[in-house]
Amino acid sequence: MTDKTKNVIQWIASGLVGAIFLMSGTMKFNLPADALTQMASQGLTPAMAKNLAIIEILSAILFLIPRTSVLGTLLLTAYMGGAIATHFTHGQPLMAPCVILAVVWIVSVWRNAELKSRLFGQ
Repeated sequence: MTDKTKNVIQWIASGLVGAIFLMSGTMKFNLPADALTQMASQGLTPAMAKNLAIIEILSAILFLIPRTSVLGTLLLTAYMGGAIATHFTHGQPLMAPCVILAVVWIVSVWRNAELKSRLFGQ
């Protein structure tokens, strides 16, 4: 695989991860009634949903920018950690947030040579 092909695949993978969080954050700005009911059952108000949306969108943007991608990775990790904790405390399935978090890290380590060398010493 050439370097150009690898870069294109890395950008596509990063774009897909970023798109997941950008779409999720955008949807939190105009939640339908059933989603508001579900969030209320978890103790989240509509104002909190808007704050979460802002955090999610900003973290995704930082993840997509090459210079700030490591910071974006850490912020998305913290965000997904909160999602996992919320799902865990309310008895909801943990698979989706755990898989999303794993994909964030796989893409980030693959994309950032510095992060890869710090984690694996290569």
